[in-house]
Amino acid sequence: MTHAMQKGSNIPVTATAVRAVLRWTTGPEVPDVDASALLVGADGRVRSDEDFVFYNQPRHPSGSVWRLGKKQVGDGVTDAVQADLRAVPPVVDRVLVVASAEDVPFEQVRDLRIQLYDATPGGAPEPLAHFDVRPETGAETALICGELYRRGEGWKFRALGEGYSDGLVGLATDHGISVDENAAEAAGAAAEPAPAAAGTPGDDRTAAMRPPVQTPVTQAPPAAQPAYGYPQPVSPVPVPAPGGDPSFRLPVQGPQFIRR
Repeated sequence: MTHAMQKGSNIPVTATAVRAVLRWTTGPEVPDVDASALLVGADGRVRSDEDFVFYNQPRHPSGSVWRLGKKQVGDGVTDAVQADLRAVPPVVDRVLVVASAEDVPFEQVRDLRIQLYDATPGGAPEPLAHFDVRPETGAETALICGELYRRGEGWKFRALGEGYSDGLVGLATDHGISVDENAAEAAGAAAEPAPAAAGTPGDDRTAAMRPPVQTPVTQAPPAAQPAYGYPQPVSPVPVPAPGGDPSFRLPVQGPQFIRR
C-alpha cells in the first residue's frame, strides 16, 4: 500500500535500501530539475563537502548514497537518489533529498512529486509513499523534498517541502558548506559547451562535465527491470569514490562547494 503523505508527516522505513525518485511534468517553460542529497549529523550540518551528493559528485565516499540520473517517463522526467541504509555512516543522522532548478523558481515546475521505493532485491514496484511537493511562495529555487532520519535502531521518512529562494547555494551554506561563487563563475566561463550525453533524456548536463564512471569491485548479474524504470540493486556493495583524485570534481557552470 502506498502512503499519500502530507507535509510534516512521517512513515517508518523497514527496507534496508530505498530509492527516492523526483518526478515532474515537462513543458516549454518548465526548467530542468536536479536531485541531490545531503548527509548531515544531529546538528544539521555536514562533516565535509563529501557529504553533499549532487550532479558533480554523484556518489558518497561510503558508497551508501548515490544519484541514479534522469529518465524520461511518458510526459514526465525523473531524477533519483538511492541509499543503502545499512552503509550510512553512524555519525550521519539524516539524509536530505533535495530538488534544485538552477535559479528558476519552482512555480514553473509542474506536478513535482517525491516517491519512495523499496530498493532491496525483490522489493515491490509500487512506491512505499509519495508526497506532492508544493512550494510555499513559488520563488524557491531549491527544495528539501523529504528526509530519511534515524529513529532508535531504525529509519523513518518525513515529507518536508522546505524551500530556499537562493537555490543550492543557500541550502548548502545553511548546512555547513561554504560556496566559492567567484571560482565557479571562472570555471563556468572557461568551460567549453559539449553535446548532451546520450541516454539521459531531460538532463542538460554535458558529457564533458560528468565524473568518470566507477567500476564496482564486485558485480552480480543484473536483476530484472521493475515497472518504474530503475534496476533493482543486487546485494548492495559499497563502492568508494575516487578519494584524492583531483579529476573527480570537474568544473560545472554553478557553485563550487567547499567545506566551511
